[in-house]
Amino acid sequence: MTSDEKNWLRLHLTPGLGRAGLLRLVEAFGSPEAILAAGPGGWIERAGIRPGVASALPRADDSRLDRVRRDLEQDGVRILPLGDERYPALLRAIHDPPALLYVRGRLPDGEALAVVGARRASLSGQRFTREVCAELAGHGIAVVSGLARGIDTAAHQGALDGGGETVAVLGCGIDRIYPPENRRLFQQIERQGAVISEYPPGTPPLAGHFPGRNRIISGLCRGVLIVEAAEGSGSLITVDFALEQGREVFAVPGPINAPTGSGVNKLLKEGAQLVTEARDILDTLWPRTPSRRVREQEEHFADTLSGNSLVLYQSLGDDPLHVDELARKCGLTPMEVSAILLHLELQGGVQQLSGMRYVRAPRA
Repeated sequence: MTSDEKNWLRLHLTPGLGRAGLLRLVEAFGSPEAILAAGPGGWIERAGIRPGVASALPRADDSRLDRVRRDLEQDGVRILPLGDERYPALLRAIHDPPALLYVRGRLPDGEALAVVGARRASLSGQRFTREVCAELAGHGIAVVSGLARGIDTAAHQGALDGGGETVAVLGCGIDRIYPPENRRLFQQIERQGAVISEYPPGTPPLAGHFPGRNRIISGLCRGVLIVEAAEGSGSLITVDFALEQGREVFAVPGPINAPTGSGVNKLLKEGAQLVTEARDILDTLWPRTPSRRVREQEEHFADTLSGNSLVLYQSLGDDPLHVDELARKCGLTPMEVSAILLHLELQGGVQQLSGMRYVRAPRA
C-alpha cells in the first residue's frame, strides 16, 4: 500500500466524516498529506468539519488502522481516490461520485452495461439474464451488478460464462462478502474483473447503504437493464439514478400477473426500451461492436497479411472508404490501392460497395 493510500485510509476511517466531509477537505486542501497536516483546527476553519469529527481522526499508530491496512494489503485491495487518473471517467462525471473506491481485481477500461433485478427472480428470468450477459461479454461489454441474489448473480455468472469482465459493487465494506453464499462468485469476479466499494472496511451490509451502491452501478455504465422488478423495488432506484445520470434504460417485459412483472412493465409504458435479446441493447448502444468470434476471425485474417496489404486492411472498418481516401490514408497511389483491394476481395477480406467504396467483409 502506497503512502497516499495509507493516508486516504486514515482519513476514511475517521468516524462521522463521510463522503461529503472528505470531499470538502479535498476541495479545501488538495492532497491527503495536506489534509492531515492541516489538523483539526484547519478542518474546522477551512472545510467546516464539526469539531467532534475533526478530533476523531485516528492517530497514525492507531492499532485498528494498522490492522485494517494489513488486511487490505493481504487481500490486494487498492484505494482509488476521485482525483486519480485511473478513476472511472463515467463515474467521476455524475453529480455525487464516491470520494474514493476500494478495488479488488482490475476495473475494465471499456464499455459496460448495468444489469439489476429481483432477488427472488424466476428461473426463466435468471436463465435469460445469464444468456444475455454472456452474449454481451462476447462483444467485449463488461457487466456491472451488485452481487445480490437472483438477477445480479445471474448477470455476473453470464459475463463469466462469456469470458468477459464483470464488476460487483458492494453495499458493504470491501472485506465483507454479502450474501455469504456468493463467496465463490466473489472470488471469480475478482479474478475476471473487479469488486468495488465506497464504504470503509468493516462496514456491514445495512439496508441504507444499497441506494448509494445503486448510483455507482448505473454511474459506471452507458445503460441499465432491468430484469424482473416489482413496483417500489430497489432495482427501480437504480433506474432513477440512471435517468438522472443520462443513461439508457432497458427493460425485459414480465408476466402481467407476476409481482416482479409490474415494475418492468411500468417502465416500458414510461418509455424504457424493450429487450427480448442482447441485440436490442447492442443495436442501441454499440451497433458496430463485433462479437469476439468476429474479432478473432478478423485478427486471424490479418495475421495472413503483411506489408501494404496489412496496412490497407487495418485501415478499413464498417465505414465505407473511397479508393482515393484509402490512398491518402495509407500513403499509396490509387492504382496500388486498387490492386491490393482486388487481391483482398478475392481472399474474402474486403467488400466493394457502390462508388468505388470499400469496407471489411462481414464475418459470420
